[in-house]
Amino acid sequence: MPQAASSSTASSSTASSSAASGSRVHAHRHPPRRVPLGRAIAIGVGVVAVLVLIDVFAPNLFVNALPDRAQDGLTLTLSVLIEALPWVTLGVLLSIVVQVWLPADAVQRWLPRNAWARRAVLSLLGMFIPVCECGNVPFARGLMMRGLAPAEALTFLVAAPIVNPIVILTTHAAFGWDGGVLVARLVGGYLIANLIGWVYSRHPDPRSLLTERFVETCEQVVHEVGSPTRRSLIQFLVELRAVMPALVIGSALAGAVQVLVPRDVLLAIGANPVLSILAMVALAMTVAICSNVDAFFALSFASTFSSGAIIAFLLVGPLVDVKMLALLRTTFAARVLAGLVGLVVLSACAIGIGVNVFG
Repeated sequence: MPQAASSSTASSSTASSSAASGSRVHAHRHPPRRVPLGRAIAIGVGVVAVLVLIDVFAPNLFVNALPDRAQDGLTLTLSVLIEALPWVTLGVLLSIVVQVWLPADAVQRWLPRNAWARRAVLSLLGMFIPVCECGNVPFARGLMMRGLAPAEALTFLVAAPIVNPIVILTTHAAFGWDGGVLVARLVGGYLIANLIGWVYSRHPDPRSLLTERFVETCEQVVHEVGSPTRRSLIQFLVELRAVMPALVIGSALAGAVQVLVPRDVLLAIGANPVLSILAMVALAMTVAICSNVDAFFALSFASTFSSGAIIAFLLVGPLVDVKMLALLRTTFAARVLAGLVGLVVLSACAIGIGVNVFG
């Protein structure tokens, strides 16, 4: 993988070639075990067909409905999945554009050579890519395969869901300029992204920040031959195979948590200026609402919770909710995600408390 952003020369090398040289031995020792795509599709279609046939020819086979909580959990899971799926697909398509259709040095050519400047530019890249946090993950994977360092990719992933133009518009539509919510969200997200990028750029072994599975995927891309159309199709299937299981699992976790966690407990502590922030942070990590619409969800709590708590919710939700963490796990090691959650939550709480005290 690419080296730390603190070395401009190392940053200019492509991630794919580094991954190939660094992981070849591991790839041969631990070949990935994957279900063939055709077989997986056939199994899925078969399960759906069986369910449809049961509903048509034996509607009374299961006379008892699911318990209410199970129905609620299933509905929430499907809503999160359906909401995220188009954005994930768009992110995969953008990833293919970067990996297959752009020249190999295109990404490095337009980025500054200074490490701080590179991260500053990458943290604003989301302004030009109206993709929610789910779609940013496959796009960031494509950027790393074209030479972006892991710390730089994390900078983009943290900032993009907040500086997204759609998110800016919806946040303004929900809160306007009242209470400084919009400004605090934009500035806070930008600062958190660059803090995280700087912290992980100091890591002595950037490759260890990534999963072996992702490094093996990089090696596969390096050795891929054929026309751009054929490579695009293959890469589309590779990326979907990587992110779709995580998306389904993350959506299921989000649905289960929303059903199991008593929201009344969270609302009961909304009046406390500190506990309200912690409550909204916990809510942000569990509800897994797309960043494009989460401002309207937060607006419903504006009369109960403090401005600092609302801002903490809007900072934490797009970055480290359960769905996003499941997607990030396809690329980054578990200890990286633990550190990411800690930095985001602590920073968001500090910003929220600052707004409550000085706002």
